[in-house]
Amino acid sequence: MKIGITCYPTYGGSGAVATELGIALAARGHEVHFITYAPPFRLPVSSPRIVFHEVAIGSYPLFQYPPYDLALAVRMHEVATQQKLDLLHVHYAIPHATSAWLAKQMLREAGLDIPVVTTLHGTDITIVGQDHSYHAITKFSIEKSDRVTAVSQYLKDETVRAFGCENERVEVIPNFVDPAVYTRAASDATLRQQLGGGRKVLMHISNMRPVKRVTDVVQTFAAVRRHVPSVLVMVGDGPDRQAAEEEARRLDVESDVRFLGKIDGVAPLLASADLYVLTTDQESFGLSALEAQACGVPVLGYAVGGLPEVVESGVTGYLGAVGDIVGLSHAALDLLGSEPKWRAMSHAAVERAVSNFSTDRVIPRYESLYADAAR
Repeated sequence: MKIGITCYPTYGGSGAVATELGIALAARGHEVHFITYAPPFRLPVSSPRIVFHEVAIGSYPLFQYPPYDLALAVRMHEVATQQKLDLLHVHYAIPHATSAWLAKQMLREAGLDIPVVTTLHGTDITIVGQDHSYHAITKFSIEKSDRVTAVSQYLKDETVRAFGCENERVEVIPNFVDPAVYTRAASDATLRQQLGGGRKVLMHISNMRPVKRVTDVVQTFAAVRRHVPSVLVMVGDGPDRQAAEEEARRLDVESDVRFLGKIDGVAPLLASADLYVLTTDQESFGLSALEAQACGVPVLGYAVGGLPEVVESGVTGYLGAVGDIVGLSHAALDLLGSEPKWRAMSHAAVERAVSNFSTDRVIPRYESLYADAAR
């Protein structure tokens, strides 16, 4: 099939999933066209059967805020017409599903009927979509999509509750991981030495927005470091990075906290970690937690949203109440203090990631959905 994919190209879960999906589809023989304002951050520079189409955004004195959604709809229409696309798959409800609906109406005027698949990822439903300013258009865009998927049962339930969508309209297709990329075998002894210098390595990866509660990560690390020689590696960037840096200084652990900024290829980093800490207070899935588990890294976090669908508390990690720094740190110390416990949990984490969320299990579900939508 010829598939058009639109996502936010910035550092974050929805863009990562959409890009990895496109790469996996291309590897299975499909032709994939990314339509967005910049190349997605995980998209290879050159890849067979993958094409990037930039959305140009005009700047005019009349527009205080250039209408990206309209420019996107026009570009979708152009690419679908010129490349003879079979389907548009948009990630994040607004404005992408809205733009796809507009493009679909334009294509119908030309005698073309191309189905639109919308994948809901999280804040497009739980925060943005429920804002009064966007609620009606989010509901409309979901209902006008030919197929709708959510990355977790939690997100599906929230969509049905918040927008009154029919339960059968939303299909749960979880995020996925490539076990050939995210594996403990990706660990490099030199990298691990550079990161930890022989100490235990705790890690966190995010866009460091307030919802990620990155100061909780630093507080958890500080409690662990008092008893176990360790370092904290913070990957990513965002509005709360400064708060995390200030918290590290306040707790006098800044010398053992590494802020690496945005990094695309995180698999070697994850494979070099001992524990992964994800302290978000609103999580629709937790892609980074899945990738950590695939690398054999137990996950510590809060039992919110869809994260319990990814991490089995007590088996592949530990999930506590939001803000329970003491509980997280005790769980970390329990694991780091017992090599047999850590190894058992590490093995269980890999087993869960591969058996439930591997590329080979999830991608065929999207292919089946595409075929059904095209019919």
